[in-house]
Amino acid sequence: MSSTAPEWQAMSKLVSQVYAKADAEPFREPVDWKALGLFDYPQVVKKPMDLGLIKKKINENKYKSIHDAANDVRLIWKNCMTYNADGSDFYNLAQTMAKKFEEKFEKLCAQNEVAAAAGGGDGAGGTASAAPQEPTIEEKRAFAKSLYKIGKDDLGQVIMDLDVKCPKSLIKNSAEDEVEINVDLISPAAFAEVRDFVNEKVAEAGGAAGGGKKKKSAKRARNQ
Repeated sequence: MSSTAPEWQAMSKLVSQVYAKADAEPFREPVDWKALGLFDYPQVVKKPMDLGLIKKKINENKYKSIHDAANDVRLIWKNCMTYNADGSDFYNLAQTMAKKFEEKFEKLCAQNEVAAAAGGGDGAGGTASAAPQEPTIEEKRAFAKSLYKIGKDDLGQVIMDLDVKCPKSLIKNSAEDEVEINVDLISPAAFAEVRDFVNEKVAEAGGAAGGGKKKKSAKRARNQ
């Protein structure tokens, strides 16, 4: 898509605004894990991403849609929150920046009449299309049950993704250090993405539980 289109001009401006923020300094360039002594970084973060690369790809018309560019921005936050412990300074910074980006990106799409993305994801691709359908009650119930079949690491990933893309669906109890997922409050787009992720993990692991490094425990899900 041409970078001269109104939505691309707006997207380029949004990414530049994020890049210019003082808090964005750790995300402007690739993580120099060798210099920082983070030798496990390549094993934990499978697809590195940074704001400088996103700006370059936008300028060179590398993306098919602004949703692809947005997914790469989300990948930056996701990588940071995956590598750093829940509650750490970097984790909290990425979480805050992710929420602010989603708010601005949603406004950008509305102002430019851009259709919602069918999937979301980690920047691997996908084009804009009609908004996903509201999941049925049966689909919600099936998803809630499937959460009991995945390990703690995978559940933590679901919570992390929802915290970025649909924070209203999480009910946090700081007193008991718990997070509860309210399935009825998950947006259709976020639901489609986390459901696919959970179904994939259930198929891969057969419901085997795994260890987890998340500090917060989680009540799996709630249907109203």
